[in-house]
Amino acid sequence: MEILIYRYNSICEPDIIQAFENFGIKVHQEKAEMTDKSITPHQCAMKITEWLLAHKIAFVFSINFYPAISYTCNRFKVPYVCWSVDSPVAELFSNALKNEWNRIFLFDRAQYEFFRPYNPDHIYYLPLATNVKRMEKVILEMSEEDFSKYDSDVVFVGSLYSEKCRYDSLVLSDYTKGYVNGLIQAQMKVFGYNFIYDTLPEQVIREIADADPAFYKGQDVFLDTDRYLVAHQYIGMKLANVERVSILSTLSEHFDVTLYTRSDSSVLPKVQNKGGADTLTEMPGIFHAAKINLNMTMRPIETGLSLRIWDVMGCGGFLMTNYQAEIPEYFEIGKDLEVYEDTKDLINKIDYYLNHDAKRIEIAVNGYEKVVKYHTYEARLAQMLKTI
Repeated sequence: MEILIYRYNSICEPDIIQAFENFGIKVHQEKAEMTDKSITPHQCAMKITEWLLAHKIAFVFSINFYPAISYTCNRFKVPYVCWSVDSPVAELFSNALKNEWNRIFLFDRAQYEFFRPYNPDHIYYLPLATNVKRMEKVILEMSEEDFSKYDSDVVFVGSLYSEKCRYDSLVLSDYTKGYVNGLIQAQMKVFGYNFIYDTLPEQVIREIADADPAFYKGQDVFLDTDRYLVAHQYIGMKLANVERVSILSTLSEHFDVTLYTRSDSSVLPKVQNKGGADTLTEMPGIFHAAKINLNMTMRPIETGLSLRIWDVMGCGGFLMTNYQAEIPEYFEIGKDLEVYEDTKDLINKIDYYLNHDAKRIEIAVNGYEKVVKYHTYEARLAQMLKTI
């Protein structure tokens, strides 16, 4: 079997390619967009066309959804398989979502339930996974010096979203800024349910959409995307920034907190920022050596488990994460990982696990063993192939 993967440099792509090749599948790669982000949908379609004319391709695969690929595959009657790893993905609102030859896999059940009615026979739910063998190799090659370098009490690896928050650049009325601030403060007190989308007034949506000249205006969409994008791309990103800074600042008053990020962390003077961490060579060691790995899921991921959850546990790291509705479907809380309900609960649980090494290590081992057994890329892609 031969397949084509259209790449844009997602961190998941190498692991997925390896898993397909482990199944004996020949994987062709279209890499133009990895270095040239100005490629147009027409150019994308032409590149896919060239591959389909030159090779007997069983299906075309991509991370996230590309309407241009979907339309091209539909014309050739070749399955287009994609797997979302992000939320939101504005391109899912394209009319291309309804194409017959789509095989779309969404990792967030809320995202899946939102979009499935528009193409019920060709949209599926599939959680994310991890490459245990790749990370195990990195960990086994770590020296004592490496373990010492990465040893930390509380670690957070990720963006603070200060540099990605388009909301901050907008000129808005005092009413809208006050409303959004109140909404963010209220949402920060609630885990497991995202109410921003349902509670946005039209006045606020219109003002935010009109304030950004680069606001996404799809020309080929089946629904008005404004509410969805304002809730998730603008307010959701701002919420992620406010929440992460607030939690890390509070934790740094009680514990030694280490941060790996390329974001500006000057607002966190008591947090030790060690800069960005390489996904392939450094993160496995960080996750494995840290006493407590903190995960704060972006609220646009409404119910699903982010890639960070799978990767930390796949490294044998102890995971402390916010509650997500899908966690109990895959893991036993307090046995495989630990969750927090609010900042006070987080402080109490970090204090407990820093003082109970044996229990913390037991949980990390349990989580690791469950991920190894059920949640590798091979397991997920086997399920995907069976489905399509």
